[in-house]
Formats: sequence, C-alpha cells, structure tokens
Amino acid sequence: MEIGTASAEPGTLARGWLEVADLPTGGTERLPVVIAAGDADGPTLWVTASVHGDEVTPLAVAQDLVRTVSPAEIRGTLVCVPIYNPAGLRLTTRRSYYHRDDPNRYFPALDRAGEFEGEDRTRPPRTQERIDRQVYDAIADSADAVCDLHTAGIGSMPYLIRDQVLFGTERDRTAAEDLDSAFDDLVEAIGLPVVHEFPVPEYFDRNFHRTLSGSALNTVGVPAATIELGGHTVVDGPIRELALGGLYRVLVALDMLDAVPEGVGTGTTADADPIEAPVSYPVKRHDGPRVSATGIVRHRVEAGDAVEEGDPVAEVLTPHGETEEVVESDHDGYVLARKPGVSVYANDPVCSMAVRDDSDRIVPRSE
Repeated sequence: MEIGTASAEPGTLARGWLEVADLPTGGTERLPVVIAAGDADGPTLWVTASVHGDEVTPLAVAQDLVRTVSPAEIRGTLVCVPIYNPAGLRLTTRRSYYHRDDPNRYFPALDRAGEFEGEDRTRPPRTQERIDRQVYDAIADSADAVCDLHTAGIGSMPYLIRDQVLFGTERDRTAAEDLDSAFDDLVEAIGLPVVHEFPVPEYFDRNFHRTLSGSALNTVGVPAATIELGGHTVVDGPIRELALGGLYRVLVALDMLDAVPEGVGTGTTADADPIEAPVSYPVKRHDGPRVSATGIVRHRVEAGDAVEEGDPVAEVLTPHGETEEVVESDHDGYVLARKPGVSVYANDPVCSMAVRDDSDRIVPRSE
C-alpha cells in the first residue's frame, strides 16, 4: 500500500508523509503516515489522531500502536495518521490556524437528500476542507474500518461515540443493518462506555455527518467510531494504556491479529482498570442542563456521576456569593464532563451529559 511517501510491502512497516497544502512561508503542510502491511491478506484499519490540535492522549496512543505492532503478525493493513492537525498541534489549539476552521467538520458527506454536501455552492473550498478531502479519498479507497481518536472536555471520562446508521439512496435498510452489525464488533472491542451521537435531524444541524467518523460510516459505508479519551492538553497515562489495548482488541475483532500481545493494555496500574458505564440503559449525547440565570456556576457533580431527572447538578451564584439558581438535571443519565469556566449566561449548558436514549440505531437519512 502507498499513501503519500509511505509505501509498505507485505510484512513491512513504512513511515512517510502525506503532503496536503502549500504554506505561505514556503514548504508544505504534511501529515505523518505509518503503514503496517501484514504478510497475509486481510482488512485495512485506519487509526487517526489529533484531528484537534490540543487532543494529545490520542497522539500518544497512535504513536504507541505503531511502535509496538508487528507487521509479521498481522493480516491485512494498519494505516495510522498520528497527527492529523499539525497546525493546531503547534499552538496546542483545537482548530487549524489556516482559517480557524474545525478540521472535523469538512469531510465529504451525503446530505439528508442523499446528495454530496456543498457540491453546488459558489464559495470554493478553503484549506482545511481541501485537506479533509484528500484524506477522505484515501480512506474511501482503502478502509474497512476507522477508529478516530479524540479527547473531550477538561476532566472528561473516556467513552465511545456511536453514530446512527443511515439508509436511503446510498444503501437500503438491509445493508444498513449489516453495517450496524459490523459496527457492533468495533464497539465491543474498544471496551469503553458507549454514547450514541446526537440523533437525526440534530446530527445534520450540528454538521456531525461531516466529521471523519460520520463521513466514513454514513458516506463511505464502513464501521467508524469517534473514541473520546478523557481531557485535552496533557497525555493521560492510564487512559492511553486502556485505549492502546482497545485498538489491539479491534485488530483481533477484525481478524487481523490472533491475540492481544502480552502486557499491552492490561491495566498494570489501578487507574487503568476497565471503565464501566455508570448506568445500564442506552444513552445519547446531551448538552445540559441549561441555566436560566446569569452568574458564576459551581458544579455539584463530577464526570462519571449518575443522576436522575430533578437531581441538582450545579448552582449559579451572584458575584457576592449568593445563590441565584439551583440547576437540576432534565434527564436521567450521567455526567460525561463539566463545561469549562465558571461564567455563565442564560441558556448556557453546565455539563456534557449522557442521557437515556430510546431512539432507533438505524434510521432513514431523510427522517
């Protein structure tokens, strides 16, 4: 397989670069690419990291994966892009600095009508969208599954985001059910709490169909998961270890590897014990609850706390410390992370939540 300057023959590991944009100061922007090609035929797994430049635990996981994987022992091909957003990484910022665009909102994708998003627009694509298109083309040409590694808010617990599988002009319901079943295998192997993505139509309103995993799943048509690995800015060692073990289990689930190598991701510290979901029912992402008063927020919950509808999760104080409002949960579920900062305005959410979800996992694109 060949991607950019990385070219791997069977049984070898190759490192190279994918040049994606010219820079105003000369030279090119380039993404590091590692390809581990097995001796035997098999599927191709893509692992991407640091799509947002301040999300560095994923970078460490991706680097450790390609440092420890043995091409001689795998079937198929592992493709890894450890630093997807070098512009953001240089400044430790979420977005790339070309036009301050979010790198994870510009991958080619079908809209609700089943047409490629923006094909008839008048504004030409900017730099980040052009980069995303190049990577999308490489994924569409080769991937059988995708693991996109991220981090969430400060102090967030790790979890896996599972998008709804859509059907319509691009696939019928039977094909969507097959894709969802393949997605099950990926989800189970990762071994983190599963949180369903915002459902249709909010999924499209938030442009999440144009994330890397959303595009790979619902446009390319391969199992693809967004894996949130705690907080950003610094590497979390125990979570790194857990995630590395999860990726090796994905290789086993895809029949690319016979077994997870001894000592990888096995929880050698107490903090690396497997993370269980705080509730037993299905959940989806939710930003809330929201405040009605403006002031200074003080949270009463932490990431991982289970709550019921009506439970107090925060209070809003005046600048003098008087209670202005007690904020109650509007759903059953649990806390993924507290929103950063203490200043809040009316209608601001105070938490990222996982709340009870009774929606279908397979839905019409136009629903």
